[in-house]
Amino acid sequence: MARVLGVDVGTVRTGLALSDPDGVVATPLATVDAAAEPTEVADQVVAAAHEHCCTHIVLGLPRSMSGRDTASAARVRAIAGVLRERGLHVSLWDERLSSAEAERALLQAGRRRAQRRVERDRVAAAIILQGWLDAQPTTRK
Repeated sequence: MARVLGVDVGTVRTGLALSDPDGVVATPLATVDAAAEPTEVADQVVAAAHEHCCTHIVLGLPRSMSGRDTASAARVRAIAGVLRERGLHVSLWDERLSSAEAERALLQAGRRRAQRRVERDRVAAAIILQGWLDAQPTTRK
């Protein structure tokens, strides 16, 4: 199985995470500045996907607690469309509470506020990707 790239698209930063080659464990990878245009975010994601030999991208889809798309969901869907046009396989994964879970994990790890701000998005991307990996059939792993 090829590696999978997880993405948490934010308004300030975009977090990236990477699966292991077997598709079992997600690890935080990097944080990049969020671009204003979906095509710019897609460019950054494509570059990371090529660098790490990923053919599948999992984008966190922002949803409200009621399950409806949030205002940010349209932007994520636009990025997904651009990635698909560029030949990448894209899955959207519900990202509810991933940032809060990332914040809790960083607090438990003793990270200071400035460290948490820098690391939160890539940890959230790993949480999103891990959820997607765990939901895949065992035959895929």
